[in-house]
Amino acid sequence: MKTVLTIAGSDTSAGAGIQQDLKTITAMGLYALTVPTALTAQNTCGVRRVMSVPEDMVRDQIDSIFDDIRVDAVKIGMIPDIACAAVVASALRGRNLPVVYDPVMVSTSGHSLMTPDCMEYVMGELFPLCNVVTPNLPESESIMTYLKKEGLSAESCSDSAGEVFARHFGTAFLLKGGHAEGDVMRDILYEADGRSHEYTTERIHSNNLHGTGCTLSSAIACGLACGLSLSESVQNAKKLVYEAIAAAKDLSIGSGNGPLLLTPIH
Repeated sequence: MKTVLTIAGSDTSAGAGIQQDLKTITAMGLYALTVPTALTAQNTCGVRRVMSVPEDMVRDQIDSIFDDIRVDAVKIGMIPDIACAAVVASALRGRNLPVVYDPVMVSTSGHSLMTPDCMEYVMGELFPLCNVVTPNLPESESIMTYLKKEGLSAESCSDSAGEVFARHFGTAFLLKGGHAEGDVMRDILYEADGRSHEYTTERIHSNNLHGTGCTLSSAIACGLACGLSLSESVQNAKKLVYEAIAAAKDLSIGSGNGPLLLTPIH
């Protein structure tokens, strides 16, 4: 049985984070391995508190998995601080594994989930270890700000953000367009070799969109674990997320941004 290791934060409402990763991986028929990096007190209305898991505990959790169980792909979510980021980078460096990183920087409700020094560290040290990074529009803006601080030329800035990121970090970037206006959502995958792939879906107007990024990135990791190409993995993951949003459209869980509704894939 194929396995996916998710390294991410915990969500008490189970709509996002490591709980949603576990549900997604299970729905896709793979076995989920979990390493929590942070505990959060949150619900559908927002995040109340974040507590990082000590770095030695993160290290021991990862080591305990790799010492015993074959890992076919890794999904990374919330990395709260630079100590945790360093542990994750060290654990993955030199391993020939597909790695998908959803760079969770700020919660939907606006709560910061990553320290500024950690943001800079993961861009410099963790991004290059990944097969694909999946930022939304606000996260893409943070990445571009970092690159400009690093001396990105004006000529490079004239290219699309995805092209700049893929070229600079040497990895693929899936720029998600869910935060943009309009009735059609447009995601573009920029691969490190210069190829690009566009994915469009009709927007489903819903109050239940909590955990879409977690679901998408976990599903992409599942595809890579099964040997699919990156573009195929993204296509399958997009279909899963669309169906989960549609299924949850009239769901009533909590009074805020509710969860998606996943159904097993046969």
